[in-house]
Amino acid sequence: MLSLHARLTVPRSCVIEQLNDLATWRARITKPAGPLGNASRAVQRKINTIIPEKVHAAITAAMEAMTKAILTGADFATASPLRDATLDEREAKVATAIQGWKTAAGAEGGVAGAGGFLLAAADFPLLMSFKLKLLFEIAALYGHDGSVLSERLYILHIFELAFSDAPHRVKVLEAMDDWDSRGHPTDLKAFDWRSFQQQYRDHIDLAKLAQLLPVVGAPVGAVVNWRLTAHLGKTAMMAYRMRWLAREGEGA
Repeated sequence: MLSLHARLTVPRSCVIEQLNDLATWRARITKPAGPLGNASRAVQRKINTIIPEKVHAAITAAMEAMTKAILTGADFATASPLRDATLDEREAKVATAIQGWKTAAGAEGGVAGAGGFLLAAADFPLLMSFKLKLLFEIAALYGHDGSVLSERLYILHIFELAFSDAPHRVKVLEAMDDWDSRGHPTDLKAFDWRSFQQQYRDHIDLAKLAQLLPVVGAPVGAVVNWRLTAHLGKTAMMAYRMRWLAREGEGA
């Protein structure tokens, strides 16, 4: 497979900058975990034995609802794909969308964090809904139809990319490369839902644990939700930029 740099034979200066940003991002997210990262994973496994079962149940239910929504939920794909706009114009709109959803998620996390275990459990499916709506909005802003199964599969991959460990991210990126030039399944029966859910849970458990604590739960919940949403938005932006530049390269 040719690199994007190789395929863009006469790239504009702005495209070169975007390609460099993309290459830096790919290198960062595929970098193997160091000692600190490995220690965090061990802590996360321990956390699974500490968090109340009602919270675990809420996460599981949220993940199940999310996957069903991606497959069948029309409510998440109501925006029409944006046509006839440059990449810069699209990404300006995407940045605005991310900012709006960060604010909403942060406010919701603060309220949930102030409510103890019960509201913290309720926070998981609501935050999941925010993340989903953000991803479908971003897809539309890049000109993609979220009602198409292959686009929903791409959204699943973006979610995995944002909330997985480095080895799994490498596999996900391989599946996403040259997305528009390869065929895609007509159903998602072969999709590894168990790995999808466990990667997400392992990623966020440590971040969300402090939200369950008295006094500090509210500010921590606000900050954690803000950062998780910002991270997902950035991941989605780079994932769709990757597709855009791949198409640009094919036409060079």
